[in-house]
Amino acid sequence: MRITEVRVRLVRKPDDKLKAFCSITLDDEFVVRDIKVIEGAEGYFIAMPSRKICDRCRTCGGKNHLGAKFCNACGCALSEHRAPKSAAGKVKLHADIAHPINAGCRQRIQERLVGAYRTEVEKSKLPGYKPAELDELDEDVPDVA
Repeated sequence: MRITEVRVRLVRKPDDKLKAFCSITLDDEFVVRDIKVIEGAEGYFIAMPSRKICDRCRTCGGKNHLGAKFCNACGCALSEHRAPKSAAGKVKLHADIAHPINAGCRQRIQERLVGAYRTEVEKSKLPGYKPAELDELDEDVPDVA
């Protein structure tokens, strides 16, 4: 697997731990969007795209995020202890949509994205800087109605 393209969009709040959103193209054929570059205590790391984990209300069957205290549909109180916990005992509220299978792949992606982030930060300091557009449609992909 080769990372054939990286696009970086910087986050405008400089004091925020979230520094950028990235998209990568793999082998000129597959795109992964919304990978985050985050500044942690030990340096930059990436967070893969994720979704909120949901469950259903016992009263009405309405769908709710596990962090919700009340049902979106009927308003009844939801149990605070319904979220699954990780092996470390932390409540798991999000699930990765796409992620590397092994540490080596994660490391390669992280090194490439952090390097691209640093390059984009340097470019942003130049006059006439124009931020990257992550959601532009490719010209060779037909519109689907």
